[in-house]
Order: sequence, then C-alpha cells, then structure tokens
Amino acid sequence: MYQNKVIVIGAGFAGLAAATLLAKEGHEVIILEKNDQPGGRARVWEKDGFVFDMGPSWYWMPDVFEQYFGLFGKKPSDYYELTRLDPGYRIWYGANDLMDVPAGMPELEAMFEQHEPGSAARLREFLAQAKYKYEVGMGEYVFKPSHSLAEYMDLGLLKKSLGIQLLTSMSKHVRQFFKDPKLIKMLEFPVLFLGATPQDTPAMYSMMNYADLALGTWYPQGGMNQIVQGMVKLAKEYGVDIRLNTEVAHIKVDDGRATDIYTNKGTLTADLVIAGADYEYVDQHLIDKPHRNYSAKYWDTRTMSPSSLLYYIGVNKRVDGVQHHNLFFDEDFDLHAREIYADPKWPTKPLFYVSCPSKTDAHVAPEGCENLFFLMPLAPGLHDDETLREKYFDLMLTRFENITGQSIRDNIVVKRSYAMNDFTSDYHSFKGNAYGLANTLTQTAFLKPAMRAKKISNMLYTGQLTVPGPGVPPALISGQVVAAEAAKLLKAK
Repeated sequence: MYQNKVIVIGAGFAGLAAATLLAKEGHEVIILEKNDQPGGRARVWEKDGFVFDMGPSWYWMPDVFEQYFGLFGKKPSDYYELTRLDPGYRIWYGANDLMDVPAGMPELEAMFEQHEPGSAARLREFLAQAKYKYEVGMGEYVFKPSHSLAEYMDLGLLKKSLGIQLLTSMSKHVRQFFKDPKLIKMLEFPVLFLGATPQDTPAMYSMMNYADLALGTWYPQGGMNQIVQGMVKLAKEYGVDIRLNTEVAHIKVDDGRATDIYTNKGTLTADLVIAGADYEYVDQHLIDKPHRNYSAKYWDTRTMSPSSLLYYIGVNKRVDGVQHHNLFFDEDFDLHAREIYADPKWPTKPLFYVSCPSKTDAHVAPEGCENLFFLMPLAPGLHDDETLREKYFDLMLTRFENITGQSIRDNIVVKRSYAMNDFTSDYHSFKGNAYGLANTLTQTAFLKPAMRAKKISNMLYTGQLTVPGPGVPPALISGQVVAAEAAKLLKAK
C-alpha cells in the first residue's frame, strides 16, 4: 500500500532523481513527461546509423553520479561504462596553434610551465583553493534547500563563505595566479556556460576548474543518454510510473493546495506536486495568477544563462585533427561574452565548441564515419530563423575547416539544427535558454527562484532554474534536495 501519491512534472535529471527517491520511501510516484523520451535536454536523436546526444556532452564531477546511485546501493558502472578522456579536450587558438589539456597532473603542470615559466607551483596553489571550494560547495552548500538566509547564518559556514571567495570575481581571481592569455582563457571557459562573464561570476566557481583539471573529463560509452537510461531503469525498479507524451496543461489550486493536474491525456490528483519542468513556464502558464510565486516582471529581470545554436552532423569519412571535445577560441573571448550577456545579439565573431564522440565510441557513427556536434553559445531571447542558423553554421564550418586544415563540407550526410525556437517548443524553455538561470552572485543560493511554492502548500520546484543551478550534476542534486523537502511536507500532512 502506498503512503502518498506524488506527481512529478518532467523526466529530466532532477525529476527522475526526485521521483526515484520518493518511490524508494514508499510513495506512489507518477512522472508526466511532455516529450516522447525521458531525459529532458539529454535526449537522443538517431538517423542513418548516427546516434547524437541532443544536449549535455561533458561528463564532469563523477563523484556526484557515484553519490546519487550510491543512495540505492548501486554504482554508475551498474548502468554504463565510463572512460576518462586523455586529453580531456583540445583548445584551438588558431591554425597550427592548439593546446591539449592532459588528464595527468604532472603533464598538466608541464604544459603550464611551457606557456608560463613558474606557473606550475601557482597551479598547485590555485587547484588547492579550488578543491577546498569544491568540497565546501558540493558538501555543505548545494544540498541546502535555500529557503532563507538563516540556513547560512552558521558561523563556521560564514567563515567558509569568505574562504570560497563569494565576493571576488572569477576574472580577478584567475589573473592573480596567471598572466598567459591562453591559460587564462582555458581557466575561464567553464564559467561561460554558467550564465555570466568571468567578471560577473564569483570566484567560488573556480571549483569548476578543480572538477575539470583534477577530477577529469569522462565519457559514458554509448553517450550521455546512457545516464538517463540508467536512471530510468532504477526508477522503474522502484515502481515509478513514467508517462511519456503527456503534457500538463493546467494545475488547479483550491484552498492553497494543488488539487487537479490537467493533461492532454486526462486529469490526475495528487497529495504533492513537484515541478521539474521549466520553472517560469509552470509558474506563469500552468498556475492561475493569484497562486504564482513570481510576477512576469520578476522573470523578465532574471539573468539567464546562454541559449545555443546546435548542429548535429554526420560525415561519411574520418576527421583528423580533432579530439573528443574541441574548443575554438580563435576569436575574442571577451567580445563573444559581452554579446551574450551585456549587449545581446547574434555574435560578431563567435567562439564555438565541437564534440566528436566517435573518437571515443564506435557505436555512435557507422564504420568509417564521424559524429560531430557543433555548439555556439547565444544570448537567450534573440530572433531565431533558418537563415540565421545557416549563416552561422557556414561561419563555424569555414573556420573549422581552415583551422583543422581539412574539408568536410562535401562529406555531410546527416544534418540537423537546433536553437532557441526548439528549446522553447520542446521544453517551454524561458527565452529559449539552454542552461537555466545564470550563476551570478545576486542569483546564488537563497537569491534564486524558491524551491517552495509560496502560495501552494503541496507543491515544490526542482531543476536548473532553482537551487543549486544549471548543469547535469546540480540537476541531480536539485532532485535530491527537493525529494527531502517533499518527504518533510508529506510527513507533516
């Protein structure tokens, strides 16, 4: 006999994690997923023997995945095989000007020394600080529900807040250690996807450099969707009912409680509702105005992380000169960052990223072929049409060919674009953003949109627009935090 009935909206990482944990506690849990497969942005697209991860492509913070599966007495290796990439990624600064970032620390220190004599010792100090931030941030901060400032008023935690440099910018912090522009770009690039320029991102996020350089870049054989498949299998082991192609149209609230969830396949009732779909969409479009957490103006003034122009490309030959992950930093880093955050526009001279998972995994492309994923970060909310997409694909492709010294244009046999309009239609993504809410200081912890529905006593939010923030590991953690909050509400019911 089930204790309570819980409805989870959205089968992304946060929704799957929350659902599985609550099912483990003995509750009846139903996930309502709008799309035809689970995983949220981490869906998969297959065509003519090519298998494309549609969203996340970087596997960082392996400890977070171990911790999650460990809650059920499992390991990631029960569901997928991990390979550590070495080099972790390649950065192109121009034709014949590249940097491979090695997996081993002695090799990494040697590379730093080569670019900036004396920097190996500074790298050790930088990473020691970053490790401390990672351990404090991932151990003590991210698992807080962040309902209020009071959660952070512990004296020991306040001291640690100074130690993790919440009030220093990432840009200033990196330059205190290093002068070489290539090393600086390498260390600043992870924050470009956190939703702000390095000048506006707290130095706390050098923890990302520890995740990158010390914990390493990994790849689950078969692609990132293998994580989703593992989580779905685990969820079903605990009896979670995942209903695909089921879109929520309205949440009825009566006397301060969510009573009915109207979908395209009928109406459901629940003791508790967890919204893992896009927070702004649920708040502004699924709930009547008197019961919303925020106003339209509130959402409009949030700083969003970037959107992206993506291209999934299959080519009928092998591609030389690329690693699994490749960053093209041959243009002005600061200019592109400004055109995402300060002066939103389609970029003048964009940086971009190319993933080639077929370098690591023979199963994602037919024999003798290559699977390529082009990504260009964009300001959210811009006009998006096919002409613009093609213009920028041509720009990226021309630079890719010039820099790597090879032609692939005539070898493209599979091609699909994905950008803001798709993020909006597939995920109801606010302003077509790809990564969620920006991790600026004024949108950190309890300053993010609240996990708790303020006017609906049996409803909570989870995912990349609430705590702890954007990215796959934070989404996994968000699901765990909301499950703990849900358990408290259900116990008090």
